[in-house]
Amino acid sequence: MTIDAATENPPRVLVVGAGPVGLTVASLLAARDVPVLVVERKPTTSDEAKAISIDDESLRTFASAGLAETVLKIVVPGTGTRYFDRRGRPLFHAGGPTPVHRRGFPFKNQFAQPELEAALLAALTGRSGVEVRFGTELVAYAGQPDGTVSVSLRDIGSDRITTEPVSWVLGCDGGRSTVRELAGITMTGAGHDEVWLVVDTVGDHHRERYGMHHGDPLRPTVVVPGRDGRCRYEFLQHPGEIARDERPAFDAVRRLVSPYRAITEDQIERCTAYTFNAVVADTWRAGRVFLLGDAAHMMPPFAGQGLNSGIRDAANLAWKLAGVLHGEFGERLLDTYESERKPHAVETVRYSERLGRIVMTTSRVRATVRDLVVRSVRLTARGRRYLSEMRFRPVAVHTDGVVAGRPHALTGREVPQPLVLVPPGLRPQRADTVLGDGFAILGVAVTPTAWRHVLAAFEGRLRAVAVDVVLGDRLPQPTPEYMSVADADGALEAALSEAEGHFLVVRPDRHVAAVFTADEAAGTALRLADRLDRAATVPPVLTKKSTSAGRATADG
Repeated sequence: MTIDAATENPPRVLVVGAGPVGLTVASLLAARDVPVLVVERKPTTSDEAKAISIDDESLRTFASAGLAETVLKIVVPGTGTRYFDRRGRPLFHAGGPTPVHRRGFPFKNQFAQPELEAALLAALTGRSGVEVRFGTELVAYAGQPDGTVSVSLRDIGSDRITTEPVSWVLGCDGGRSTVRELAGITMTGAGHDEVWLVVDTVGDHHRERYGMHHGDPLRPTVVVPGRDGRCRYEFLQHPGEIARDERPAFDAVRRLVSPYRAITEDQIERCTAYTFNAVVADTWRAGRVFLLGDAAHMMPPFAGQGLNSGIRDAANLAWKLAGVLHGEFGERLLDTYESERKPHAVETVRYSERLGRIVMTTSRVRATVRDLVVRSVRLTARGRRYLSEMRFRPVAVHTDGVVAGRPHALTGREVPQPLVLVPPGLRPQRADTVLGDGFAILGVAVTPTAWRHVLAAFEGRLRAVAVDVVLGDRLPQPTPEYMSVADADGALEAALSEAEGHFLVVRPDRHVAAVFTADEAAGTALRLADRLDRAATVPPVLTKKSTSAGRATADG
């Protein structure tokens, strides 16, 4: 074994793991001009179709890195989930919230993980300041007096170890995370003993554009048709059947799949038996080390939120880390990553467990009660919306971290992305093309006098795009101080009508940091600057052109 030394100035951010979360956070950082080194111990991207569903929130995150069209080319857009009762009869169809494209993209989308990783990698390697090393693993790291981290990386093929400085380490290396182990971070939660057989097939005849959850307590089953004839089958195994990590005989697989299709052995793309965990890391940061994705949280697959939760981690951390590295914010801001993301991750893990116990129960009594309750809920319009729009799914609302101002229904929530009319041509555009890739201050049906007061209060305290939001079917009227947009189809007014007469500070990850009136602007600006650990002055608040508008427009 040989050890070489390497130096680089300035040090890059090290991303450990080239799965979807690692490639996403690397892309988000690179889009913000942060140099990145990605290492992955495998020789190439994964050939296993693990995750199969991404939602509109994840697509919006991809769009912020200029990747929306790249990802949309490889998904089945706008899929839903149909739930069946214990006798195989339809219970309800969950298609997602209305409006369906409230974030600018279809609510749920099926994909094959190998295709997603390949597409993300191809886009990432084309960016400047990015290096990706496969067949490389992190073996040690140590903090340095100058604030950098010295990492030891082993080339698996040659057994050569190099040491080099990096600025931060992001552990995106899965449930068996080396980064988490080196940091000495433990996880809290429970493992589940139920064994599920996952069979990914090709050449499938399904034409359904939705997943199917069959709630037969004798054999709970999930069927998810994919793109280009792919299909996933998941079967709960009984005691004495296929064991965890056992490679089943083809006859056993054929018998399970036969109620849904005839299959030949060469049509099996992947077949594995597994158990799942419901655990969350006790801390998500250790000095200059962060955990993201499965390294930070693992959950049952029934809600389809494992990967999407990891993409939320990336969206939350990337803008903060980039702002710190560029000197715009102080390092104290990075403490808000865990305080904002962990509560929702814990809630999502618990939700995934509950959904599995209800939908995939093996108890005939519980299945009977479930079916009766669901049919009773469907008797009212409110109940039907609750089920069909999946209102039972946890919503990420930040109550701690980068939030300021008085309480409001929109504070801490993600702002929707409706179509807006932008002068001078009034061509409908997605709202994010106007918001850009940084902060934005929205004035919702406010006066020019109020705008002047707010701009003066935030001057030198926040770099942001200033956007006047016009309601009531009126034309936008931009000024030298702010841009102006109008409602294209009613969705903008529906999203922001409760903030009429108020201003909103929207963060780069599209969550609302504050809702306030012009009279409250000075106090809100001060509190927000404190949350951002922003002591020194920054460029003026007004940015007439957003830095990401061209990229976002090209994306969609």
